[in-house]
Amino acid sequence: MDIQTLANDIPVEGEYSLEGIDFIVSGEQFLTFQLDQEQYGVDILCVEEIRSWEQPTKIPNAPAYIKGVINMRGVIVPIVDLRMKFNIGKPEYSEITVVIVLTVEANHQSRTIGFVVDAVSEVLNAEENEILNAPVFGGCIPAHFIKGLVNVGDNVVTLLDVEALQVIEKHTVNC
Repeated sequence: MDIQTLANDIPVEGEYSLEGIDFIVSGEQFLTFQLDQEQYGVDILCVEEIRSWEQPTKIPNAPAYIKGVINMRGVIVPIVDLRMKFNIGKPEYSEITVVIVLTVEANHQSRTIGFVVDAVSEVLNAEENEILNAPVFGGCIPAHFIKGLVNVGDNVVTLLDVEALQVIEKHTVNC
């Protein structure tokens, strides 16, 4: 094969399109997961890692929803059980229970926290106009944790505000 034949095989700029690649989207992407029978989602850009459930090291006098901490490549990561935090049924840990590790950059600081969920579902693509405001009706999840709602077929996915999830409320200890 000579150099001219090779040169003819090089695509010209704009000659080929990237058909069939569906990960390039406009709008936002959310990692969806399950708590009890409900679907929730978090901004996929904040997802650091998805880990299988492992019993974390307990922290004395921590709120009940803080399961403890894990060492993730030298970073100490608090683990929060979202079922317990939002009072959604009794937490059960099985082979499909996972920890979604989220990192948020705010005020030039990075904060990493892991959240125990029942199972990871899929990646949801949502255009800005598809994200609806959550009605204020006093559900299990306080309104400041909800970024919006998205209709997916016959189901509704509740999108959670990752920055609000990162705040661990002050806990008083009765010693």
